[in-house]
Amino acid sequence: MIAVEVGGWLAASGAGCAAAGVWRALTWRMESVARACHELRGPLTAARLGLDCGAGNGALTPDRLRAIDLELGRAALVIDDLEAVRTRRVRSRPPDAIDLERLVTDSVEAWRPAAASCGVQLLASWSGCPATVRGDRLRLAQITGNLISNAIEHAGGVVEVRGHGDRLRARIEVTDSGPGLPAPLRELVRGARSGRGRRGRGLAIASALAAGHGGRLAAAPSARGARLVLELPTVQRPALSGTGPAATA
Repeated sequence: MIAVEVGGWLAASGAGCAAAGVWRALTWRMESVARACHELRGPLTAARLGLDCGAGNGALTPDRLRAIDLELGRAALVIDDLEAVRTRRVRSRPPDAIDLERLVTDSVEAWRPAAASCGVQLLASWSGCPATVRGDRLRLAQITGNLISNAIEHAGGVVEVRGHGDRLRARIEVTDSGPGLPAPLRELVRGARSGRGRRGRGLAIASALAAGHGGRLAAAPSARGARLVLELPTVQRPALSGTGPAATA
């Protein structure tokens, strides 16, 4: 009798563990799809508005087209990520030397039409020396795009993107004049990673990618609104030719 009870308990326990494993796998896949939807919506919206704006006023300049191409590249990257989830095969690309000032300029240009459609003034500046970072250009664009789009969504009027480079690191600050973060950054990121929060999903993606590039994403004190700071290590490299200053409003 005791053996039967123990056997039944072990069977029930095994079934419970199996069910928990299936639930965790399902939750992970659902969160992966949710993250993909989040990442697709942003760049496709930015690209569409950029094309509409350029077609409307004849301003499809080389800078605007390069910015649109950057956002479409981000969208294609999400498709690759979904394929990796399906096949459980992650494709890695060798790191490149990225001109971070140019990347920030392109990211700001890509999101300028979206900011205008929301009545938000998007400002950008760069100080210090040119900054070259080692990494994946599209993954870095995911970081800047998420920070800028998140600020536009909750801006309340003005979004500022300020970059600074020195011999050891690059620093990008994105500030807005909205109500500020609803919770500490760490809490938002933790909730998004566990599938419990939508607001922090873009921040969780940006935080993970920053860490993957040897950097970090942090929240800094601000008199009003949110102020997010991205820090990345720089590499020594001769100045690139044809690199202009960051875009201004």
